[in-house]
Amino acid sequence: MTERLNSGAHEVRKLMREAEGVTDEALIACARLKQSMLGMRTDPAFRVGAGHVALLRLQRAEQNFASGFGELLRVHDELSQIARTTAGIDEGVPTEPTGPTEPTGVAAEAPIDTRKPELV
Repeated sequence: MTERLNSGAHEVRKLMREAEGVTDEALIACARLKQSMLGMRTDPAFRVGAGHVALLRLQRAEQNFASGFGELLRVHDELSQIARTTAGIDEGVPTEPTGPTEPTGVAAEAPIDTRKPELV
């Protein structure tokens, strides 16, 4: 594999992992937001059904992120096939993620609220 092709392949691999990670972070952030929204709805000060439309919209956003992640996986697979057919399998290039396995960014900032909502 030429140096330019090798360098480009490393950059694409790095950016692919980054895109996949950001999508996961968005899903985690949405889940935390939903948990907080649902917790607020249990407060007696809120009317029954308050925020329902917002919850439905958030659910749609989560579905879109999940669909987008599926498309990213297809992109990843297609790029992997191109790499195999164009340059052959490069034994010296790791394919496993090398970055952190714990959430980073938005996903790592806020702790998950594990309190159970009070029943009224």
